[in-house]
Amino acid sequence: MLLTAGLALTLAPMAVQADDQTLTQRVQQFLYEQTQALGEEVVIELRPSSPHLSVCIDPEPFLPNADQSPLGRVNVGVRCGENQRQVRYLQATVDVIGEYAVAAQDIPRGATINAAMLGQQQGNLGDLASRTITDPQEIIGKIARRPIRRGSTLQPHDIQAPLLIKRGQRVNVIAQGNAFQVSREGEAMDNGAEGERIRVRFGSRNILEARVVGDGLLMIDF
Repeated sequence: MLLTAGLALTLAPMAVQADDQTLTQRVQQFLYEQTQALGEEVVIELRPSSPHLSVCIDPEPFLPNADQSPLGRVNVGVRCGENQRQVRYLQATVDVIGEYAVAAQDIPRGATINAAMLGQQQGNLGDLASRTITDPQEIIGKIARRPIRRGSTLQPHDIQAPLLIKRGQRVNVIAQGNAFQVSREGEAMDNGAEGERIRVRFGSRNILEARVVGDGLLMIDF
């Protein structure tokens, strides 16, 4: 049954009660919203809840694991009732046909990855390993943490952001809060990429933690 452009739904061979239609539609729409930007076609196979359960009033779907990509076999939680205290779970299989990034050549460890080193393939994103990076823009500019073979997909542990701070480097630290901003020079005690928090020494004993915001630049927010 085709529900909307690019979204095909197949229900498991089980009768769907009329009272479950709202629940089913809410879950379908929720999964579609979570995945529509990933590819050209989304296919959702949803197994309805048990007919022995009470009607779910005002269903509110959610992913039990917020960090999990809603691809492949997915458990979807649904909060029910006026105060949403009742929770039930449905099983779904989500297939998304789209493009994903692969290494276009062998990439040595320590190399800075550029666009020419990457290619794209098309397939079912649900068949990829969990946490596979599909968008090449999330890879370009990163450093390979291990040798990557041609044709391989990449995961977050395969790459790292380039270091903007090196241990022992003299750095500028800006501390800011409401109506004030001061800067001071210190010594980095750790390596750090953009967004990471590292320790900075001021003088012989004063050590603070600051966030890397640029090349040789850190920030402390109050």
